This record gives sequence, structure tokens and C-alpha cells, in this order.
Amino acid sequence: MDEYREKGDNEKVIESFVFNEGRQVGHNLEREALRLARADKGLILWIDLTAPTAEETKEVLELLFEFHPLAIEDCVTLSELPKIEDYEDYLFMIMHSVAITSEKTLKISELNLFLGKEFLVTFHREPISGVALIKERLIKGTGQPVRAADRLAHQILDQLADSYLPVVEGLTEDMEDVEEKALSGVGKEDLSKRILRARRRLSSLRQALRPQREVMARLTRGESKLIRAMTLPYFRDVQDAMTQIDERLQGCNDRMMVAFDVYTNRSAHEANEGIKVLTALTAITIPPVVVGSWYGMNFHHMPELEHPHAYLGLMAITLSLMIGMGLWMKFKRWF
Repeated sequence: MDEYREKGDNEKVIESFVFNEGRQVGHNLEREALRLARADKGLILWIDLTAPTAEETKEVLELLFEFHPLAIEDCVTLSELPKIEDYEDYLFMIMHSVAITSEKTLKISELNLFLGKEFLVTFHREPISGVALIKERLIKGTGQPVRAADRLAHQILDQLADSYLPVVEGLTEDMEDVEEKALSGVGKEDLSKRILRARRRLSSLRQALRPQREVMARLTRGESKLIRAMTLPYFRDVQDAMTQIDERLQGCNDRMMVAFDVYTNRSAHEANEGIKVLTALTAITIPPVVVGSWYGMNFHHMPELEHPHAYLGLMAITLSLMIGMGLWMKFKRWF
């Protein structure tokens, strides 16, 4: 493979950046040039792999960097949980970025990072906006100076944390709308589907975010020699951002539970009101049913039926009972 292939829109599957003393000195190097840059201890190398083939993955992860087979296996296998492993010469991390698709569904993208003293390798199966933004800034020359691999790793992790903000904002607005409609009782919209959809989205977000806080906690403790003391405050800033996001998600969860309780109680109340109306209507029809049943027994000797005004009298009695029953139900606020 003399040159690395490209995906659609001229997007490189294997994109590389080389830095020296904070300045970018190389971009999209070929294979032999990458080997030379890898061997030069004075250079910082970042290689980003986007949906590579098995051959391309082997060439970079196994042949160029000689990563541990278990780390490579974890990298190429989808994982729902973030993690961090220390292999002495490098750290291997599994993190997750989130986004809302055009179909309004939640998309969680896995990002694998190999962080060494002079290199950073990122591996993902689909484009990630935060990574693409950093690459775009580097290409345009507007990015932050890259003087060490851990500082570049911080920039990427910071973008991953920022990816949660638009999703949380949308979830918060959705919960506010649901809460307002549930409390006001205006309209007949079925809010249960929206609440359950938000609950699934919230569960997915917290499942992805909370283990990442543990990963950041390990990075900020300074246990690894690959994280310089001067960069620890930057990683703590990312950890604080994730903590704040998790607290906002907890607030969304509390509001969602309140909205769900209000909605179910209101639905039960409306159902009870309907049952009360039906019961009232049934009660009002009891007098004519009783009178009709009593005088419909076909006995031969029923003296009152012989009276010339019997029909009008029974009708008056029946209507009086029905009106009285209706007024009593109205007094009891059954309808």
C-alpha cells in the first residue's frame, strides 16, 4: 500500500499530522515517511483512522506502533463501556462521543485513543465532529499549538465532553415542554411516548458518560508518567465539565419522573371523570327501568293501571325521580 486511500469527499481514512516544537511540520505522510517520523523522538505524531480496513488497521496499530494484541483487540471490537488501560509506554482509552442525527435519534460513537509520550493514535468507525473540528483547525492553522501528545489528547477529550452539551440542551427543552403540558393539562397529546423516548435517551447518555468520568479521574490523579503535571489541570477541567453534565442529566431525570407522575395522575383523573359521568347517566336511567320493570310483569290485577290518569301519573313520577337523581348527581359534582 504505497498511499493511503480516501473515503468520500476526499476524506482520508488514515490522516496524519506531525508537530515539532508546537508547529505543524507535516500532514498526511506516506508510509515510509510515517515510519521515519515515528522513529524521531523529537517529533509529535498524531494518526487518525476513520473506518479503516483490517489491512490498514494492522499496518498502523500492529506493524508501525506494535501495540499489545489485547489493546488492538479491544480497539477493533465495539464496546459500550469506556475504559482505560496502562501499558507502561502508552495508555489505551475507549471513550464515546454523542450526537443527534437528522432523524432526531441519539447516536453514540466510540473513539479509541492510544496515547504515548510522542504520539497519539485515534481510531473510530465513523466520523466524529469533535475530531473533525480539531483536524480542520490544524489544517487552517487556527488550532492550538501542539507541544505534547497529552495536550492534544486533552483537546480531543474536551471536544468529546462538549458533544454532550447540545444533546443535554435538547433533552432539557423537551422535558420542560413535557412538564408544562403535563401540568397544564391542555391538549390531548399522548405524552407517554415522549417521556419513554426521553428516558431511553437519558439512560444511554448516563451509561456512556459515567464511566468516562472514572477514566478522567484516573488521568487527573497523575498515576501515569505519560500525563505531565502541567497538563493535569486541563484534564481536571474536562472531568469537571463531565460532572456538571451528569448533574444536569440527573436534573432531567428528576423532572422527567415528576412529569411522568403528573401525566399518569392526570390521565387517571380524566378516566375517573369519564367513569363518573357514565355512572351518573346509568343512575339517572334507573327510575324508568324500575318503573317499567314493575309494571311490565303482566299481572292481571293491578288496580292503579285502571285509573284514567295512570299513564300520566307514572310518567310524572318517573320524570321527577330522574330529575331528582340528576340534581343530586350535580350537587355531588359527578358531572
